[in-house]
Amino acid sequence: MRTRAGVARLEAAEVVFGQWFEATDGGRRPPGIVSPEPEPEPVAVTVGPGAGGMRVVPDRVEGMGLEALTSEYRRIMEIVAGADGPVMAKDVALALGRETTPAKIEPVRGQLRKLSDRGWLVRTASGRYRPR
Repeated sequence: MRTRAGVARLEAAEVVFGQWFEATDGGRRPPGIVSPEPEPEPVAVTVGPGAGGMRVVPDRVEGMGLEALTSEYRRIMEIVAGADGPVMAKDVALALGRETTPAKIEPVRGQLRKLSDRGWLVRTASGRYRPR
């Protein structure tokens, strides 16, 4: 078995060497290998929130307005601010026009938690959210 594989490798190498020998006239001229095209200049990319490690929800500092948030997070903030009291994720999902299935509520819960963790909302002990 080993001998057959070795012979096959040698035959393949002989074919490749023969092609090289013909293409270069026995090594007397360049093989005609084309150099790759130069790399194009990099294109400037504009980044927005969430791009390249940039936070979608920045840490809130005194005097920072809702314009620092994306439109979806601003809408969530408006819903929470317009409520009569602390709201649950399900309430916010309904106000956003989403279904009340766990698959639709959990992303909203994550957004509310993110707003709370970054100082935009207050999370109550019962897991509800209210404006700061």
